[in-house]
Amino acid sequence: MSRVALKSAREIEIMRRAGALVAETFRVLEPFVKPGVTLKELDTLAEQHIRRAGAIPAYLGYGPKTSPFPGTICASVNEVICHGIPDGRVLEDGDIIGVDIGVLLDGFYGDACYTYTVGTVTERVQGLVDTTRDALNSALEVVKPGARLGDIGHAIQTLAEGRGYSVVEEYTGHGIGKRLHEEPTVRHVGVRYTGLKLQPGMVFTIEPMINLGGPGTRLLSDKWTVITQDKQPSAQFEHTVVVTSRGHEILTL
Repeated sequence: MSRVALKSAREIEIMRRAGALVAETFRVLEPFVKPGVTLKELDTLAEQHIRRAGAIPAYLGYGPKTSPFPGTICASVNEVICHGIPDGRVLEDGDIIGVDIGVLLDGFYGDACYTYTVGTVTERVQGLVDTTRDALNSALEVVKPGARLGDIGHAIQTLAEGRGYSVVEEYTGHGIGKRLHEEPTVRHVGVRYTGLKLQPGMVFTIEPMINLGGPGTRLLSDKWTVITQDKQPSAQFEHTVVVTSRGHEILTL
């Protein structure tokens, strides 16, 4: 028996609004992702926009009481894979930054990530960013009723590894709804025709993290920031998606 809660049409409509707010927040931030801007400045802009829309930043204060996440956005620069803390670091020409945004609106969550290039990046780094975006799009193409979770992981792994990059396995996509993290776990590697069968009403995130070097990860002492073991750059893209009777709909587009 699946533990995955299927969302009703009413719930999906609320999540559609939450997802639209996430997408809108990216559009607000985009002009400011440039050399000389601090991660904290981006974080403040995001929080202000989310709260003005009547929503709550999903990540601010999330996690254990002993070390709750201190920002509205996750700001993951260069070798930071995920959960980067938005501090006083200044963006520099040639950086990449994965901005992860989550909101809680009318009792439901929306969640997405976009990797921006800052100024002019090297050809190798641009290839990493393009491949990560392509891997997410490749995974989205297989989302439909009757497909399986293993098909999603297989699509990502095949594309990324086929281009010479590595896939982070420790951090995954997830179901989402009234809680930020629900069932199912959506892995970014996999075997076709295996895993949970997708049904209309399932809502989850797909959020591949792809590394320029090896797949190894390391958690820093702040208990949040995850970096690549070899200090090579990492990129991430994420959407929240709902399985529909005809295929899928991206809620954070």
